[in-house]
Amino acid sequence: MHYENDENYFRGYEWWLMKEARKRNPNITLIGLPWAFPGWVGHGKDWPYDFPDITAAYVVKWILGAKQYHDLDIQYVGIWNERIYNSKYIKLLRYTLDKNGLERVRIIASDNLWEPIALSLLLDPELSKAVDVIGAHYPGTNTVTDALKTQKKLWSSEDYSTFNDEVGGGCWARILNQNYVNGHMTATISWNLVASYYQELPFGRDGLMTAEEPWSGNYVVESPIWITAHTTQFTQPGWTYLQTVGHLAQGGSYVALTDGSGNLTVVVETMTRDHSVCIRPPLPQFNVTSQNATFQLKGTFAYIKELQVWRSQFNFKTKKSVFFQKLTPVKLLDGSFTLNVAEDEVLTERPVTWATDADQTVSVIGDYLWQNLTVTCDVFMESITSGVFIAARVDKGGQSVRSANGVFFWVFADGTYKVTNDIAGQTVLAEGQSGTRTYGWYTLSLTVKGQYASGQLNGYPLWKNAVVLTPNNGWAAIGTHSFELAQFDNFAVVAE
Repeated sequence: MHYENDENYFRGYEWWLMKEARKRNPNITLIGLPWAFPGWVGHGKDWPYDFPDITAAYVVKWILGAKQYHDLDIQYVGIWNERIYNSKYIKLLRYTLDKNGLERVRIIASDNLWEPIALSLLLDPELSKAVDVIGAHYPGTNTVTDALKTQKKLWSSEDYSTFNDEVGGGCWARILNQNYVNGHMTATISWNLVASYYQELPFGRDGLMTAEEPWSGNYVVESPIWITAHTTQFTQPGWTYLQTVGHLAQGGSYVALTDGSGNLTVVVETMTRDHSVCIRPPLPQFNVTSQNATFQLKGTFAYIKELQVWRSQFNFKTKKSVFFQKLTPVKLLDGSFTLNVAEDEVLTERPVTWATDADQTVSVIGDYLWQNLTVTCDVFMESITSGVFIAARVDKGGQSVRSANGVFFWVFADGTYKVTNDIAGQTVLAEGQSGTRTYGWYTLSLTVKGQYASGQLNGYPLWKNAVVLTPNNGWAAIGTHSFELAQFDNFAVVAE
């Protein structure tokens, strides 16, 4: 909603993504978490809690629109990603959800740290009634006493965020088990699921799978996908962790889950410390060695005679790892079975009546770092102080963009232009008069070839033969001087 009453439920890729995900798994859980709020919610102030009724209505409209326009049921909603929470707002959000017939939608709070939200829930019964799940980000597999005292569901509501090589797969294997073993967290959510951005950007390849150029249809199945399968191929949301989980004698961990109807899944991991480091938080030292681990099934599971085993084995010496390999079934004697577990392995055991299937698709990623290219775009400035640019050979993006170098072709509303070697504008390659003003469309064109760059305005040369020594390659880009109002259209790149 760009402004109040601007209810457009077809912007962005998120609707499409949720519907595509649901096609593949009709039982998928859908969660909404605000990362930012439009200015009108705070009456022009950058604070969503000054008018909590407006903010709550804004969030609830999104949930209602998801159902009305896309038949998507949002099952959980958060507060404000990794920012301070507001008790009054949380209570009002619960009230607004209920008033609109959304009693089924559960609230997660606060998607930051365990404290102070856990203590607030203990001290405020009304707030505790409003919150269903405590969500913590990057908890390092641990929780706090107050969170346990609340008796709420505990989730690692954002985790992983690690380069998806085999060490990243080891990180994922360890925390998927130990988030419950150490911290009683019954859900672990990866940020992010698919790394659909260039590897050189911040958090490059920090996803369970990689699709750097998703428009091409290309994707690469990385090791964390296979590690995920050790749990998700054999369980479903709603299954329950058994209390008899823990650490193996020589390091590693095991969990067991059941659907309450006789089905059982056991997942064992023996990831060594150096092969399972996550991006955050720091990982203490610990030791894991090869071992024989004996398990005793009791109660309703004592009847099981045979378990099918799937194994993933990381081999950091030969670089020839094996993922999701189906092994010979294990025979049980009086409910007991023993596994020979090597270092850096993940094993899943299920009764042999369980069936699963998985395929692997691996493709080659194309080159995206352009060197010789022409960037063209129509620009429209709406602010008197605004400057807009098109750029080539940009070497940084995301949170590092403020120190980016490249070739930046700027035009300003005061009728001037400037060509700089950095986004900060410290190194000027050319400058002069352009005649550009606000509220008019202009076509900018930037050509960089070898060590020379030239620019055109509305099809006519404005400057040429600016010397560019570095960077040698990079991205094409468009942008503004700061967070000012501008429009862009007909963006095109022609690269050699």
